Amino acid sequence: MNSVFLNKIGLGSFDPGYLFIAAIVLAVLMLIVIMLLIVQIIKVKKLKGRLDKFLVGKDGFSLEQEIIGLCEDNKFLKNSTEKNKKDIRNLYKRMESAYQKMGLVKYDAFHQMGGQLSFSLALLDENNNGFIINSVHSTDGCYSYTKEIKNGICSISLGTEEAEALAMAMGE
Repeated sequence: MNSVFLNKIGLGSFDPGYLFIAAIVLAVLMLIVIMLLIVQIIKVKKLKGRLDKFLVGKDGFSLEQEIIGLCEDNKFLKNSTEKNKKDIRNLYKRMESAYQKMGLVKYDAFHQMGGQLSFSLALLDENNNGFIINSVHSTDGCYSYTKEIKNGICSISLGTEEAEALAMAMGE
């Protein structure tokens, strides 16, 4: 069954049944492509809707300026954070030598009627360096003296109240 039309287009030697099956396969493929195209058109419309919602009241230039402003703010915040970290490290370093620990013992030096007017005060830094000031109050007057403390140890012997103030400052 050779058709004149099939001969003219160069397919006269093919069986028309196979040509019909090929046409149906091509039609099905065409329908699948059309459905995929419709799905993609719907996705593009949704994406365009989201973009329009994002860009409401903005043109491309103003949005670009907004993004540049946010980037500059971010850089400023990073620089501020770094400066704050340096300042905090500096403060911690300075705090090591500041007097942070204290021990105070009040006592009656000569067991008088005047009460506990004498005292030993220990002031220490983070490394237990500092001093003890001892003030002895008597009826004749008030006398004060200091003793240096290095690493929690005094090179001069300590009185009972001074040792108690030092232990208190060191948290013992």
